[in-house]
Amino acid sequence: MTTTQDRVVSPEEEISVNSVVARLRDIARATPDRVALREKEFGIWQESSYLEYWDAVRTVGMGLRALGIEAGDAVAIHSENRKAWVISDLAAQAIGAISVGLYPTNPAAEVLYLLDHSEAKVLIAEDQEQVDKALAVKNQLPLLKKIIYLEPRGVRSYDDPMLMSWEELLAMGDDALASEPRLIDEIVDNIDPDTVATLVYTSGTTGPPKGAMLSHRNVVWVMDRVPEIVAAGLQDMPETVEILSYLPLCHVAEKLYSTINVLHFAGIVNFAESIETVAADLREVQPTVFLGVPRIWEKLHAGILIRMQDASRLKKATFGLAMKAGMWNADRIIERGSRGLLGDLVYWPFHVLCYRSLKEKIGMRHAVGALSGAAPIAPEVLKFFMALGVPIFEGYGQTENTAYATANRMGDSKLGTVGVPNPGVELKLGDDGEILIKHPAVFMGYYKNPEATAETLTHDGWLHTGDVGEWDGDHLKIVDRKKDIIVTAGGKNLSPSEIENKLKVSPFIKEAIVIGDRRKFVSALIGMELDTVSNWALRKNIPFTTFRDLTEKTEVRDLIQKEVDRANEAFARVEQVREFRLMPKELDHEDGELTATQKVKRNKIEDMFSDLIVDIYGS
Repeated sequence: MTTTQDRVVSPEEEISVNSVVARLRDIARATPDRVALREKEFGIWQESSYLEYWDAVRTVGMGLRALGIEAGDAVAIHSENRKAWVISDLAAQAIGAISVGLYPTNPAAEVLYLLDHSEAKVLIAEDQEQVDKALAVKNQLPLLKKIIYLEPRGVRSYDDPMLMSWEELLAMGDDALASEPRLIDEIVDNIDPDTVATLVYTSGTTGPPKGAMLSHRNVVWVMDRVPEIVAAGLQDMPETVEILSYLPLCHVAEKLYSTINVLHFAGIVNFAESIETVAADLREVQPTVFLGVPRIWEKLHAGILIRMQDASRLKKATFGLAMKAGMWNADRIIERGSRGLLGDLVYWPFHVLCYRSLKEKIGMRHAVGALSGAAPIAPEVLKFFMALGVPIFEGYGQTENTAYATANRMGDSKLGTVGVPNPGVELKLGDDGEILIKHPAVFMGYYKNPEATAETLTHDGWLHTGDVGEWDGDHLKIVDRKKDIIVTAGGKNLSPSEIENKLKVSPFIKEAIVIGDRRKFVSALIGMELDTVSNWALRKNIPFTTFRDLTEKTEVRDLIQKEVDRANEAFARVEQVREFRLMPKELDHEDGELTATQKVKRNKIEDMFSDLIVDIYGS
């Protein structure tokens, strides 16, 4: 079965501009005073207009040229989300160079691998922490010319000729612009859309990260599809579109939102202060559109439930009634695309009493569209937010297709699926159920890895995603990654992610890793949600000292057992979790247990907690 939304496209399909940088320049010329970027300085939001954005891109681009960066060279960025990140990203592209993002949490060994593999000649590093990582490995990086630091604190006293401050780069750019004021415009005018714009490294769950080459055509083609997506079912966008940028900008989904699609609307990018402040930043910004990975939605969901446990009896009763009414309305929205008149009559009283306050507190008061992506999410979590009146839908994409594949939409949504193919997407399932995708935003291949490219991309343009899917009518359901499918000792094929997502609906469970390949029964390693479990323990007068100590409490194990029993009700006997063990520590990217996008590295976890698995199975 092959499904195409609207039309079949070819790689030669026309695009509106030759690059995202050209789109930024067009906005700056048409509406120079329009607000583009907002970032906090000393607790106060500071704004930059589109003209200031474009001028900064020109200045940094000329500064990079003055350092010897030429077309095709790689410029790496190692920083939290901030103005300088997106400015550097587009500045590199504006001079025909290639931008490369590093995750802020990448340790020195990974920094070495990524800078070496990408052949980066300049690194833009945020602060002393990131500079120290680069300095520790610089002698193994013969191509690296300069390390430009954004924050001088702690670095200013370093005596290393490779170091340069951001201010020095800007000064070099200003001087170069004064000498050749038209050069950047000329380069942008002549960008070949079929050249590489950016290298986006995969998360590396099963091996070294691979560098996906995305062309200017790839990213502009996706940007051009935005109005079709909106017309296909999202609510109308307001005149001013605001987003909150908080996921790592080197991840393809955040890059799509913060430096590509937002430019279609000439929208405002608000930069979160850090991943830890996302909840507070959401409340301040109240974005129009919000992209959340499942972990964010799960944490917001758990946070509301735990607050309700501490609420008064009246508030608990009101919340209970509001959620019953909301779930009824959520079913109507899923089935019909709207609440209808009767649904509105039910919705608005509870909006005043409950929903409005909750949406305000989680930052969704102005949301006309919210998306969950990058990993599977439990349908119950999505339905919970729909019940509050948050228009949230699950979508699907990956680095290799510029995060553009399928999505659920208002009036055409099925929980448990990732929706229908987006406009311009060809999608089919292989004989083994693997999802195959074809459209003009499918990547150019993996940098310096022709073997992996040949395994992933066919000669006629079909991308082998590595994901197994099945059709639910015209909606696509993701079964799991091909490599993660469990085959039990009895020969039964199981999807671990489906079981794991059902477990993570619980506000007390943060992580779940299902075990069972070639085993007689299914088990799980479970990571508890510290905030909610510790709150529960305090209310039960259960003393504890550390995370590990809490996991060893009999009462906590009994609590998690009840949550496992609840999840098991949704599955056949062979799929049920027969035994579990609580992991004695929180999983951490810096310890190599998670990717920077919070995906669990299964092999690493199974090795690290092999003693727990032996305890379950005896071998």
